[in-house]
Amino acid sequence: MGGTSLAGTDGRFGMTSGYGKSDTHQAHGAQGDPALRVADKNRLDPLTRQWLFIRYMALDLGGLARRGLRSFRLRGLGPTLRLARLRLLPPRRQPATFELYASASPRPVAMPCSDAPLASIVVPVYGQLDITLHCLHALANSGDGAPMEVIVVDDASPDAGMDALASIPGLRFHRNASNLGFIGACNAGARLARGEYLVFLNNDTIVQPGWLDALLETFARHPRTGLAGSKLVYPDGRLQEAGGIVYSSGEPANYGRFEDPAEPRFNYVRKADYCSGAAIALRRDVFSRLGGFDTLYEPAYFEDTDLAMRVRASGLEVRYQPASVVVHLEGATSGTHPTRGIKAYQVSNQRSFHARWHETLARDYPPHDLVDRHAIGADIAARHRNQRNILVLDSYTPTPDRDSGSVRMVELLTLLEQAGCGVAFFAQNLAHDGPYTQDLQQRGIEVWWAPWIRGLASWLERHGRRFDAIVVSRHCVLAPVVEMLRAFAPQARIVFDTVDLHFLREERAAALSGSAAAARTAQRTREAELALVRACDSTWVVSSVEQELLQRLVPGADVRIVSNIHPVRDDPPGREGRAGLVFVGGFRHPPNVDAVLWFVRDVLPRLRDRAPGLRLSIVGAGAPPEVLALAAEPGVVLLGHVPDLEPLLDRCLASIAPLRYGAGIKGKINQSLARGLPTVATSCAVEGMFLRDGEDVLVADTDAAFADAVLRLLEDPALWTRLQAAGLDNTRRHFSRDRARDVLLPWLDELRRD
Repeated sequence: MGGTSLAGTDGRFGMTSGYGKSDTHQAHGAQGDPALRVADKNRLDPLTRQWLFIRYMALDLGGLARRGLRSFRLRGLGPTLRLARLRLLPPRRQPATFELYASASPRPVAMPCSDAPLASIVVPVYGQLDITLHCLHALANSGDGAPMEVIVVDDASPDAGMDALASIPGLRFHRNASNLGFIGACNAGARLARGEYLVFLNNDTIVQPGWLDALLETFARHPRTGLAGSKLVYPDGRLQEAGGIVYSSGEPANYGRFEDPAEPRFNYVRKADYCSGAAIALRRDVFSRLGGFDTLYEPAYFEDTDLAMRVRASGLEVRYQPASVVVHLEGATSGTHPTRGIKAYQVSNQRSFHARWHETLARDYPPHDLVDRHAIGADIAARHRNQRNILVLDSYTPTPDRDSGSVRMVELLTLLEQAGCGVAFFAQNLAHDGPYTQDLQQRGIEVWWAPWIRGLASWLERHGRRFDAIVVSRHCVLAPVVEMLRAFAPQARIVFDTVDLHFLREERAAALSGSAAAARTAQRTREAELALVRACDSTWVVSSVEQELLQRLVPGADVRIVSNIHPVRDDPPGREGRAGLVFVGGFRHPPNVDAVLWFVRDVLPRLRDRAPGLRLSIVGAGAPPEVLALAAEPGVVLLGHVPDLEPLLDRCLASIAPLRYGAGIKGKINQSLARGLPTVATSCAVEGMFLRDGEDVLVADTDAAFADAVLRLLEDPALWTRLQAAGLDNTRRHFSRDRARDVLLPWLDELRRD
């Protein structure tokens, strides 16, 4: 329950905690009840575990040294030292995401009130004027942007002072003629609401900045959401609830109670069994269609759990939203003892709840004594809705506004989550990367970072056995840990996600430069990558060229194409009003440095002879001095990092991809074609992309041929229009989300059959 009741019991309308959330009920968190921990006889012996740990550390330090040298060459000493400090000495923890209104004023305040509210916030009350004023003060100062109205429903309180609420500007105040109880008061408030969304809020709460916007955003980012609930915290900062668990017995539990609200387990959007009604939202039409809170549970308790069950039965989902933070003064007015006063209804209503839902509970919900060798029962129960559990490791947290590999990774993680998987992720540097990490959490990805991961071995020992598959991107990330993954997650399929074949790119770079040292480096990379292909259950590549190469070099290997993924724009602007060229590429990637230098030095002078006013926009972070110097060239504009590329792509007449070496699928081409921007590229750049010269793109490999191709595109409107349409079609057929689903879903089906 989110509030409680009621005249007719002990004469108070308690605006307190959820039904089964008292100190006498189950509280599960990171530490949990020691009785839930089960000794695992199959754990590795200490010597084996220590050997794996030392071996991992040696390999990891060696890889760190190589990455440090490469970073020094690309970035210089200062940035490299800063990155090393973050890697070796991470922050103690990510700061808590809430600030308490400890001094919230009890004075009346003007309330926000829209004529066309998106959200109607219903606050049922029975006495307790001071507590209610604290709640309203926080609501008025939360800074949320969503248009709202606040409806306070006074359930025939005997306290005459409650009438003062009616004079608060902007507040919609309604007084019931008789005491209806908590459920009746909430339903009465819902009937008065005008908003698209109903938000039920206890009056013993203090909302935190942005709580409402985050709660409503859940419905936009996860369209199947029928009900969303906030993160509830105690006034002292401890976690009260990160979504609720219901066991097959019908007994509820607060997930994470008394734990640290900053811990990764409690900070990603997750399907939950229910969310305590102290702060929940759902569409008003859904609430009406379901008949509101069921009067079976009058006066209070279990009405929120029952509502969540009915939401799911209607085909929708219940989600916990950690970015919506609400301080809840649990037990402030009606106590916490389950056998006294209003809370006594917990016991009888649990029996009613179990009688109604016993078949569903027995079939779909975990037993109360659920335990696991490496985790307490509540951790498993909180994830019981996951069809499969997937762990994904990469060298860094995806930054989709900076590089195409990140775009692919974010899309892969999102598609796996949408397919019903529980997806966990962490980066090799174990960093919390601010908004990039938070974006993944909002997509429903369980992201981990230091210090919550103190050592990979200990983390895998606790969590490894819950994963059905582990996907590791890039050979430099996988090589140090592959043995450890096999040891601590023997049941999991290990997938080597190459991103691109590094040895192929290095071999081509060595051939272009003629460097014997570079050729030796490429040979070592070849041996390392092929060894991992042999060691893993599956290998993912991004192109048919790389698939055919690996199948020839490692006969019998399971090699699958999981290529770039890009949403396609259906109505791109036409040629009219466009001008100039654009190059996009992060300059920490050496092929991009070589490409833009070649184009500006050798191709652009040929273009200026026939198009003297031509402008080239260069986009990309981390430009080295030789690229920065290009700004002195006529018509060259260095834009650096551009967070939102779409407006620029819509203004330019063509994109260029003058790559002279590389491997894999080029995201810069995908991104342009998906946006409806025709492209001129080299043969290397379009390799494996199913693009035809003159039909989908223009392809050229010499200075003169590349300049001629660019001029053809600039001067021939019919050719431009034809290439735009063909590029969009190519992306839909080979690099869209639908295409990626066609590859991932059969793989997931294989996991389910195991």
